Amino acid sequence: MHIQAGDTEVFIRAAGADDDDFILGLTDRFVDFDLPKWRKRTSVIDGIRRDLIKHLEDQPPGSFMFVAEDDSSGQRLGFVHLQTVTDFFTGHLNCHVSDLAVSKQADGKGVGRALLQFAESFAREHRCERLTLAVFPGNARARELYEANGFGAELIRMAKPL
Repeated sequence: MHIQAGDTEVFIRAAGADDDDFILGLTDRFVDFDLPKWRKRTSVIDGIRRDLIKHLEDQPPGSFMFVAEDDSSGQRLGFVHLQTVTDFFTGHLNCHVSDLAVSKQADGKGVGRALLQFAESFAREHRCERLTLAVFPGNARARELYEANGFGAELIRMAKPL
């Protein structure tokens, strides 16, 4: 799928095995903000990395990885990991944005917005009732992007360290 992202024409395609290093190389982007005080950056990065490796290697049903690249240069700009899931309350199919990251070079150029547009198209094509995602409270930039694209809080997950 081609999507215009600012001055860049973005091509979003299914990820292949040759994209694994690029995808895993973006895990640091998931902690470029203030985390809850009880979360250690290394633990968050390690957890995300483990989950991505599991999905890249096993390719479980309902798990889909896509890479955004500059259509003219072929340079990889970001990725999105989508999962089809059953809604707890309704039993209907939802599409969940499990992971979305953009390279530092592509930051602020509309690539994240393009990946969200793609996720919404994917969800509609798969007849999902909702498109969901989770975001850390301290990730203000991502929260602003999500809210500007029609996302709103549905549940607030709270934690208490023991």
